[in-house]
Parts: sequence; C-alpha cells; structure tokens
Amino acid sequence: MKATFHGHACFVVERDEKRVIIDPFLTGNPAADIGPDQLPRLDAILLSHGHGDHLGDAVALSKRHHAVVVATYELAKFCADHGATTHGMHIGGAHQFPFGRVKLVPAFHGGQVEGDKTGSYTTNPCGVVVTIGGKTVYHTGDTGLTLEMQLLAGKIDLMLVPIGDNYTMGVEDAARAVEFVKPKSVIPMHYNTWDLISADPQEFRRLVGNRAAVTILSPGESYTLS
Repeated sequence: MKATFHGHACFVVERDEKRVIIDPFLTGNPAADIGPDQLPRLDAILLSHGHGDHLGDAVALSKRHHAVVVATYELAKFCADHGATTHGMHIGGAHQFPFGRVKLVPAFHGGQVEGDKTGSYTTNPCGVVVTIGGKTVYHTGDTGLTLEMQLLAGKIDLMLVPIGDNYTMGVEDAARAVEFVKPKSVIPMHYNTWDLISADPQEFRRLVGNRAAVTILSPGESYTLS
C-alpha cells in the first residue's frame, strides 16, 4: 500500500490498482503540491467532516471520476444534493466496497458543512479507517485526543494524525494518541498550512519515540507499507 501526502490532511491511498483520496482539499490549499485536475483515477473519496479544508474538491472529483463519496449520512446527503455519487454511513458502521472496507470511528470536532447556506445539514465529524488489500489506514480526521482511540489498538498499519494544535491535537496529545492506537507507522498531518497551526514534526517524532515508526512527508511525497 502507498500513501501519498498532498498537503494539510489530504492523502491518496492506493494498493492493487485501487485508489481512494481522503479529505481532498486541493483548490485553495496553500500547501498542496497539485491541483484536482492532476489526480489519477479515483475509486472513492473519503471524508472526515464538512469543513472546507477537508470537504474541499469532493463533489467535483466525484463527478469527474465517477467516484463514490463516502461520508457520514448527513454530509453524504449534502454532497448528493450537489450532484455527487455518495454512500452514507455513520460512526461505528462499516461497509465493504469494491475497493476495500471503510469504517467510521469517533472524532471530536465541529460539524459545519462548507457551502451549506441553510444550516440544514447537521453533521458529525469522524475518523476514517480504510482497509485495502489487507493493509489498514486510520485517518483520524480533525479531533482531540479520545479514549475511543484505544479500541483500535493493534489493528492499524498506518495512522495519519493531526499535530497542529488550536483546532486539533497538538504534538503532545498526538503522541499520546499513537500510544493509544499502537500503529506500526504514523504520519503527522494538519500542521504548518497556516501560521495558526504551526508545529514541529521532529518534536512529534521525539515524543513518539520507539512506539511507532514516524515518517514526515512533504506534499507530493509518498510512504509505502510493505
């Protein structure tokens, strides 16, 4: 499995010719290395929540690639109402798709949907656990440290965790989250996109210590799980 970082909290995860993008914030992302028109063919778009820096280009990508948007029910409905192909789920639920298995897990964050002028789409944020070809990735979404993370202990090959503080965990809580989840590998995300969420990934690496292999990616770089 290969995970490619495209800035902020956006990753493309692929294995065995199956490819998904998580939180596709590319247009308007000062940290993005590519635009949405440069992405390879997608099987699915996985969303943690509806804030603009995560919902991003989801609807447009769904239309372009005929790819399904997988999200909590209310956020999926918002995307469907704007022309996307969707599959609604909710926290604690899992579903087997042609590309792999997706489970939504708790995250503590806000639920506003970017572009919802009526305020009618009351959504819950989530974390996304996706298994493709026998490898499992946990994208925590935007969240604080939660005890529920311990329920995933030992089940995760690669954890994608925010360290930017202010809106999410900072480096100390993110390192504690790694302690809870016990992934084989971890990549920090959601930092240094703007000054308000500046953080030192090397400090995160130091705090994690030998509990997991920490890989620090720049936008456009990839990490391969063997």
